Amino acid sequence: MLENKTVYLNGQYLPLNEAKISVMDRGFLFGDGVYEVIPAYHGRLFYLRQHLERLDNSLAAIRLANPHTREQWQAILAPLLDAGQNQYIYLQITRGVAVKRDHAFPENIQPTVFAMCSNIMPFAGRDAGIKAVTMDDSRWKLCNAKAITLLANILHRQEALDQGSAEAILVRDGYVTEGAASNVFAVIDGVLLTPPKGHDILPGITRDVILEIAQTNHIACREEAISLAQFKSAEEIWVTSSTREIIPVVELDGQPVADGKPGPLWQNMDQLFQAYKQSLS
Repeated sequence: MLENKTVYLNGQYLPLNEAKISVMDRGFLFGDGVYEVIPAYHGRLFYLRQHLERLDNSLAAIRLANPHTREQWQAILAPLLDAGQNQYIYLQITRGVAVKRDHAFPENIQPTVFAMCSNIMPFAGRDAGIKAVTMDDSRWKLCNAKAITLLANILHRQEALDQGSAEAILVRDGYVTEGAASNVFAVIDGVLLTPPKGHDILPGITRDVILEIAQTNHIACREEAISLAQFKSAEEIWVTSSTREIIPVVELDGQPVADGKPGPLWQNMDQLFQAYKQSLS
């Protein structure tokens, strides 16, 4: 049962229903923290080094020291895994518990470290594709930091759900940035494109793996700014994330993407991605 699931909190492994933090924790009061999501296939963490590098970058962006080495993180996370399941680790670090509510960084406090593992559930729209809608990107200017302050993303995603779509594709200054909970790819004139890294997108690990696979298999691809007009005329559109992997978008703003079915390049890339996962196990 969920309440009996073992989690990690500040050096202890304990049942989820016994894991408690103070109401003075700055993650609770301010959203002052970062998180990471790491897939694990059959007990092996996928691209752990790259995920921990991104964690380092997120922590540096909010001026918080990493409390553990990479070897320590491996040792902390391994006991949460089940070799018989495809899972993901949710890891969260906040600045810690302060003695008073104050915007200024408190001195001499220990960060709060929490990790739990959950099974990756099959995504219902994976094979048939999903609907998405575009909307103005209202988020802050540090989207490259994987911060726990996700209210803007939540509001975008809920607006998409309210419109009968599975994802919001965000647009800033006339150019596509990413999804509310995903990175974005588009096939335009036969070339696989994704917006370049910068402060306006999260540097997705799955995104990087897809580019690596494409280059290895001589699939034309590049990082390039994509205007909304280009995006709406794309031959294929995908959204990607660690837990959903690669999902085709078959309808955008009420209009079909190409013929309204998952495209041939998505089918090829999905097969290559699954084979690549198996090769690492």
